[in-house]
Amino acid sequence: MTANDSQRKGASRVAGSQAKPRKRATPVWRRSWFRLTTVSLFLVLLGASSWWTVRTGLLNQALETVKWQSIAMSAEVGLRINEVLVVGRRHTGREELLDALGTTRGAPILAFDVNLAKERVARLSWVRRVSVERMFPDTILLTVEERTPLALWQHEGAFALIDYEGEVILRDQLNEYRNLMIVVGADAPAHAATLLETLGSQPELMSLVRAAVRVGGRRWNLRLNGGIDVRLPEEGASSAWLRLAQYQRSHGVLERDVKVVDLRLPDRLIVRKSPVIEGIELGVGQET
Repeated sequence: MTANDSQRKGASRVAGSQAKPRKRATPVWRRSWFRLTTVSLFLVLLGASSWWTVRTGLLNQALETVKWQSIAMSAEVGLRINEVLVVGRRHTGREELLDALGTTRGAPILAFDVNLAKERVARLSWVRRVSVERMFPDTILLTVEERTPLALWQHEGAFALIDYEGEVILRDQLNEYRNLMIVVGADAPAHAATLLETLGSQPELMSLVRAAVRVGGRRWNLRLNGGIDVRLPEEGASSAWLRLAQYQRSHGVLERDVKVVDLRLPDRLIVRKSPVIEGIELGVGQET
C-alpha cells in the first residue's frame, strides 16, 4: 500500500467518522420565557373573562341559581319547617311572633334567615331579649325573654306601661296594670327602678304610695293614700325613707291630720298640715 493510499484511507476514515450535523437545542432561558408568556396570556384571558362575568352579573346569577336549587332539593329530602317551638312567651301573642318570624310551615329550613327573624322579633313591644335557632331537620326554636312591667308613666296627659329599664311596653289597653304605681316626669322612666328599689326596702310604707313625681330632674315627691305628700331628698333618699318608717312605727305620724312630710333635711322630719305641696294632680298630668 502506498503512502497515498494510506492517506486516502485515513481521509476516508476521518470523513466517515464525522456525524451528520445536529440541530442546535433551544436555550433553557428561551423555553422558560415561552412558558411564562403562555401562562401570563392565559391568566390575562382568565381575568378578563372573570371580570366580564362579574361585570355582567352572570356569576352572581349562577351562584344564586345553584343556591336556590340546592335549597329546593333539601326541602324535598325533609329539610323543611314543620314546627315552631316558643319558650318564655307570656304576654306576646303567638300569631304576632309567627308573623315576625316571617316563615310558614313547609318552607325550606335552609331558606330561613335566623338573623333577620331575630331582628324582627326583637322589635316586638314585650320582647326584651330573644334567640332564634334552627333545629334540624324541621324545627325552629324561639326563646323569648319578655319585659317585666314596673310602673305606669304619666307624661303630657297620657299614660304608658314601662319596664325596669325605663322602656315603654304599651301605650294602650292598660286597665290590667292600673294598680301599678304612677310615675310622673319627662325623665321619670329612667329613674323609676331605683326609686321602687328604695321604696321596697320598707314594704309597709310602699303599700301606701300611689304615685311619684320627679321634681327638677333631681329628686322625688310621693303621693300617699289619704292625699299625703312626702318630699324625698336629692341625696340619701333611702335613709330618709327608713327614717319615715321608723317614725311611723313609733309615732304613727301618717295617721294624723298630715298633708306634707318633708324629709329633705337629714337630721329632722318636718310635718305640715298645710295643703300647699309640690306634688301632682293624678290623671291630669300636672308635673312640678
